Amino acid sequence: MIRADPDLTPEGLRPQLERLFELSAGKIRSIDKTWDPANGAPVFTVRGVYASHAWTEWTQGFQFGSALLEFDATGEDWFLEYGRRNTIRIMPPHVSHVGVHDHGFNNISTYGNLARLAREGKIRAAAFETELYGLALKLSGAVQAARWSRLPEGRGYIYSFNGPHSLFADTIRSLRSLAVAHRLGHVLMAENDERVSLLKRLVDHASVTAQYLVYYGEGRDAYDVRGRVAHEAIFNVNDGAYRCPNTQQGFSPFTTWTRGLAWIVLGFAELLEFLETVPDGELAPLGGRPEIEAMMRRAAAATSDYYIEQAAADGVPYWDTGAPGLEKLGDYLNAPANPYNDREPVDSSAAAIAAQGLWRLGNYLTRSGESAGQARRYRQAALTIAKTLFSEPYLSGEPSHQGLILHSVYHRPRGWDFVPPGRRIPCGESSMWGDYHARELALTLLRETRREPYLAFFNV
Repeated sequence: MIRADPDLTPEGLRPQLERLFELSAGKIRSIDKTWDPANGAPVFTVRGVYASHAWTEWTQGFQFGSALLEFDATGEDWFLEYGRRNTIRIMPPHVSHVGVHDHGFNNISTYGNLARLAREGKIRAAAFETELYGLALKLSGAVQAARWSRLPEGRGYIYSFNGPHSLFADTIRSLRSLAVAHRLGHVLMAENDERVSLLKRLVDHASVTAQYLVYYGEGRDAYDVRGRVAHEAIFNVNDGAYRCPNTQQGFSPFTTWTRGLAWIVLGFAELLEFLETVPDGELAPLGGRPEIEAMMRRAAAATSDYYIEQAAADGVPYWDTGAPGLEKLGDYLNAPANPYNDREPVDSSAAAIAAQGLWRLGNYLTRSGESAGQARRYRQAALTIAKTLFSEPYLSGEPSHQGLILHSVYHRPRGWDFVPPGRRIPCGESSMWGDYHARELALTLLRETRREPYLAFFNV
């Protein structure tokens, strides 16, 4: 369980935040020098150098989005131009990509950050430029929403790249693409000129995720523990019936892959913040604000509590709560995570993702004027994780290592992660999503210390 430091503040972490972006600048420049676009998007490091992995190109947006976050933090123009140039040159196929559930990762991190920076006045953008970003975001949201499996009761979900039967926990964060497109006034035009509300599809997907991927300790199955998350839900495509939980990257359907848990924590927290900006009249036909917010708050609170309970004392989790080697680590939940153990890897990327979710949920509860104790619990847990990640042995201070946050894992069951010579498990490497979300977490906190506007994906 996380032992949250009650005295931590963003201001107290500011030296660490500034050091992170000092190191980050060199990492981004180094990747630019060695990365060959013909090999695909950089995914994870091998011996400290970013490598590609042919599966999907879901990390491309994090590559260029990281440069835009670096510019936001430092004001260095090179990073703005690098991120903007490559967004316009390389990202268009991701806008029209009909085969993935990753639009919220790729396109909000690039076009979305550029649109946000323009709206905040941090960059000078001509009208045609902001229109370009807006058009890309509108189309991305509609393309993502079109990847839709219908359920008998009228709801549905954005299906994963596994096919129409598959609902992933990860996809909760791709709802950002629907949210932004809706914010920009867009709809999905379907057969017979049907105008499909992107907000409705967002709410429907979120409710299906909350129902089938999040557990609430109500006896749904023999492994129903409040806050536990299944990575995947399987549906019968013939009649839409729910069949079973499943996993692709976790240990089993009945344990919790901690990065999937982290996606849920962050995804629902951000959606709650987005809903604060949506007029009641738009939510009324979808069930109304009280019902929708209650559904999301329930899922966000359950998974956030579970993350706090299942992470190690310093806030970093092992890669799966049921990983078979954990029992050999003794009282591992009451000690700092040990990335150099010889049983099971930790996943720093899950920590970076979850920390931002905990911070945002705490802020949301604070603004709502209720649950002050829970709000503080989530915020202090987030700051504790940030302090851990932005220090050694997680923060990579070695200039020759292109990763920013060490000890991230990608796909433990398939054995894709690099295991250093003389060791039995992966350690010492970084991932593009882990580094991006660490930068996003750091920027969120840094902007608060500077009294800058709250960092929100929907501020476009």
